[in-house]
Amino acid sequence: MTSQESLPHLIEILNQKYEQVKLGGGKKKIEAQHQKGKLTARERIDYLIDPGSHFLEIGAFVGDGMYEEEGGCPSGGVVTGIGYVSGKQCMIVANDATVKAGAWFPIAAKKNLRAQEIAMENRLPVIYLVDSAGVFLPMQAEVFADKEHFGRIFRNNAQMSAMGIVQISAIMGACVAGGAYLPIMSDEAFIVEGTGSVFLAGPYLVKSSIGEDIDAESLGGAAMHCEISGVTDNKFPDDKSCLDAIKRHIDKIGKPQSAGFDRKTTQAPSRKPEEIYNLLPTDRLKPYDVLPILECIVDNSELDEYKPDYGKTLICAYARVDGWAVGIVANQRKMVRSGKGEMQMGGVIYAEAADKAARFIMNCNQKKIPLVFFHDVTGFMVGSRAEQGGIIKDGAKMVNAVANSVVPKFTFIIGNSYGAGNYAMCGKAYDPRLIFAWPTAQMAVMSGATAARTLLQVQTATLKAKGQTITPEAEKELLSQITDRYNQELSPYYAAARLWVDGIIDPVATRRIISAGITAADQAPIEKPFNVGVIQV
Repeated sequence: MTSQESLPHLIEILNQKYEQVKLGGGKKKIEAQHQKGKLTARERIDYLIDPGSHFLEIGAFVGDGMYEEEGGCPSGGVVTGIGYVSGKQCMIVANDATVKAGAWFPIAAKKNLRAQEIAMENRLPVIYLVDSAGVFLPMQAEVFADKEHFGRIFRNNAQMSAMGIVQISAIMGACVAGGAYLPIMSDEAFIVEGTGSVFLAGPYLVKSSIGEDIDAESLGGAAMHCEISGVTDNKFPDDKSCLDAIKRHIDKIGKPQSAGFDRKTTQAPSRKPEEIYNLLPTDRLKPYDVLPILECIVDNSELDEYKPDYGKTLICAYARVDGWAVGIVANQRKMVRSGKGEMQMGGVIYAEAADKAARFIMNCNQKKIPLVFFHDVTGFMVGSRAEQGGIIKDGAKMVNAVANSVVPKFTFIIGNSYGAGNYAMCGKAYDPRLIFAWPTAQMAVMSGATAARTLLQVQTATLKAKGQTITPEAEKELLSQITDRYNQELSPYYAAARLWVDGIIDPVATRRIISAGITAADQAPIEKPFNVGVIQV
């Protein structure tokens, strides 16, 4: 982050990019939807959710900068997120027909699977608003046959139904080929007259395959499927009447069970959340105290620290967020003095800090307290003294505790998230219920500067091995090229485009997202006992 890129400036860029994403395929495509009498995906969601409620979008920046040769795929061509419908939290999945007619790109399949994963973990009803031309054929090899490809969506449909998770589909546009199974494998399927259609093969394919001439409405329109085939349950004259019916059905769903997480009356933080803008330094190498930042997020700005005088490069604390009890694990970015009187670098996990965090995570599991992680970590301490002190062993203990944790975990990447530090702090590979990045986030194996110097040494050695000489000027140019490429991959937008995180947020939204996440998680009772397995002590 340069001196000009203050946090408010980065948030301004975030808001501008989000406004562009919301246009989907562009204003002309939106107008074309309206001319057909159809609402856009985002308009359907706005109409569906309860007035005044907030839609927690998942994957808004999916596809950012990807598929440029195919014309781009804003938001992966599908809008997903958690919203309140008739007073109940639901996962909503809406194809965006303004983006390649809602066709499924590889990242679209990954995004849909992420939405289903969140619904399954939290036992949320799922509402599919279907308007898709099916698989994007030029990239079918990246969408079709593998375990995490398109077919997994239908497998999840079946498993969610068996789990008792309600799924309701509205066929509001095209629904073709394999994509036809998604709404029909839902528990209930509605269809909009005139615009909705569902069939395994469209009129052109039917003509070429068996020589039959038939129009789309007769082949798979609302009247045929509601009156003859019985494939769909009810038909509606327009989008809004169909969405109204979904609201009525969701309204009648019984109350979910409770996981029993503790909640008291909410209290606003004593520190204003906007103070974060000044507390997080613009220079990402500059040390800072993470405690005041946490005080801008938790109720009454109160934190009960666990082992505050031990393992100081990690903050472990009990607190409340919007009334919910939470256990917080956060990297401390200021220099601290260890119990042995040695100065320790902020943002680095030392052996005693890893040991402390592992114990704290175990305690939170025992007490049934959800965990919240805040990343600004450059990794574990390295060097002979750290290795002799057993840093690998203590780091493994922390990773073990995170991996086997059964309480819900929520992750926020607020700065660096490098190497094994990402794993220990509950990165995407460790199943956080939700994972979001602040605009200041960076994710990689190591920092850009360190990686660039390492890669330069490797490339220079390779050239010399071939008998080539490299001048200082050429070496400088090569370093610049490596640094530019690596820094691009460090961007939070690069991570969000690939669903390494669920989105990029204004830090002020952190408190609301934690509360929404725990509210959802409280609907899924914990069924698995906490067991950390074998730990080298």
